[in-house]
Amino acid sequence: MKNTFKSSVFLLFFGALLLTGCSENEPTIQDGDEHITEKMDEVISDYIIQKHASSYYDTEKQFEVHKVYGTDETDSVISVYMWSYYGGFNKSTGTESQAGHSLPAVIRLNKKEENYSIIDYSEPQDGSLYQSSLKEMFPKKYLKLAQQDSGKIEDLQKEMDIKVKEWLEQQE
Repeated sequence: MKNTFKSSVFLLFFGALLLTGCSENEPTIQDGDEHITEKMDEVISDYIIQKHASSYYDTEKQFEVHKVYGTDETDSVISVYMWSYYGGFNKSTGTESQAGHSLPAVIRLNKKEENYSIIDYSEPQDGSLYQSSLKEMFPKKYLKLAQQDSGKIEDLQKEMDIKVKEWLEQQE
């Protein structure tokens, strides 16, 4: 009985040490967007708007909204796996998008104190390379979600409409 107890204690202690040692540089995957701060949301949207503002037909105002599947963090680098909806709008056309896109994306942020900077942004390649590039970008855990969300942006559309309507009301 004493040997069984000592063996159990030893195994528990060894297991705890092993788990602690392995978690140093392993990514910490977190599902959903509960851990995404308003500041992170703002930095992500601002970056995507700036990146694509000159890629599309000229519009008066551009907005971006996104759905976060999850994140992982390694050495102060936070990878955000998401679906992004970007649109350009004009006062004369109201909430009807004049230019934009809807696609899965991965953005990597570096956190320094309370500030974030973008260090990488990826979108899947077009055409026949779409699926293979998507598989390279997303962990399996989120890959299926990104594949299922293709063309299904009702919630993001509602969020976009709210932002555009607020902007239009400020213009009056």
